[in-house]
Amino acid sequence: MTYIEKAKKNQDDKVLSYISYREGMDLKKLRNGLKKGTIVVPKNKNREIKKPCGIGRGLTTKVNVNIGTSPDSFNIQKEIQKLELSVRLGADAIMDLSVGPDLNRIRSEVLKNCPIPIGTVPVYEAAMMADDIKSIKEKDIIDVVLKQAKEGIDFFTIHAGVTRETIKVLKKAKRTIDIVSRGGAILARWMQENNKENPFYARFDEILDIAKEYDITLSLGDGMRPGSILDATDGPQIHELKVLGQLQKRALSKNVQSMIEGPGHVPLDQIKKNMQLEKKYCNGAPFYVLGPLVTDVGCGYDHITSAIGGAFAAWHGADFLCYVTPSEHLALPDIEDVRNGLIASKIAAHAADIAKGNKRAIERDRAMSKARRNRDWRTQFSLSFDQFKAEEYRKRSKPKNEDVCTMCSRYCPIKITEGKE
Repeated sequence: MTYIEKAKKNQDDKVLSYISYREGMDLKKLRNGLKKGTIVVPKNKNREIKKPCGIGRGLTTKVNVNIGTSPDSFNIQKEIQKLELSVRLGADAIMDLSVGPDLNRIRSEVLKNCPIPIGTVPVYEAAMMADDIKSIKEKDIIDVVLKQAKEGIDFFTIHAGVTRETIKVLKKAKRTIDIVSRGGAILARWMQENNKENPFYARFDEILDIAKEYDITLSLGDGMRPGSILDATDGPQIHELKVLGQLQKRALSKNVQSMIEGPGHVPLDQIKKNMQLEKKYCNGAPFYVLGPLVTDVGCGYDHITSAIGGAFAAWHGADFLCYVTPSEHLALPDIEDVRNGLIASKIAAHAADIAKGNKRAIERDRAMSKARRNRDWRTQFSLSFDQFKAEEYRKRSKPKNEDVCTMCSRYCPIKITEGKE
């Protein structure tokens, strides 16, 4: 039984009760969100998760971390270290985007070591099984989805909106950069080489059957997401978005959970419109956005460009932020890149939650302000998103008086207004 079916029958479930308690959301409201498709709970029925999460309307904004190997960098231990750091720093989900050798091994290690929801992009494995993109077999795609479902993957990115009609719209658009989605590019090339429809779209009902059997959440991928702010909110992006909205309806009718993936590179003045369009065309389904990055010239600092966009996007309706690291567009992230990318996105998500009036987010800031007033360093560390870095700064710059910091020292304004020397 899927979580949507459990919600429809008001069936007790420890995961839903946990999410209800953690979020401070009434269980009835949580169930209603599941039934309407405005909330998802990514959790494969074959896997136990220590820290499950809900994503969607009325819940706190969640953050995903991408890890994974590449043909140029295959070190499973490093990826597990990134995973462990991400969990320690409060990531809500992990995606294994490996395209390096031995995908089964890396996925097995991730599943074994991960206490939070795990996502994958099945077309990557299907592509690696083939000699070239043209020779990918439709059956292999379905088989990979089924195999990973049995292994326990909690959510799949499925680029089912990259249809033959979408490609026609793309050709007319004359984009600055045609496709920046790896999965979208693989499928677009396969369709052109074989003169056939996207298997994820043509055989979507088979995908739904597998997702329902294992209660996997489908993350309907944005193969047409803009990779330049000059291409934002254009024809291909919106055409695909409308297709994804139709697919979301089909999924919900079969009691399959789904969320929608979104841009990408979007200038600040277009973000609100993008959030509104997704909710309109995709029936209020949870929106999972990569950034969005608000400028194209932040190389080496794209965790910042994406955090700016992520905060604004979440304020206006995005439910799930995919982190972006400083090495975006340049290299596979190292562990420090992962730290910086995750913390930037966590701050963005929290800032949006405050703007949306989330009581728990506001109370956290209230507690921090009180700790600062009292110069209670230990509490300040514990309330920080990265307490390890906060402690490091404190240790490396010790003031003469433990009651202040080295920024103002004896001229600490808080102490001065307390009437102390």
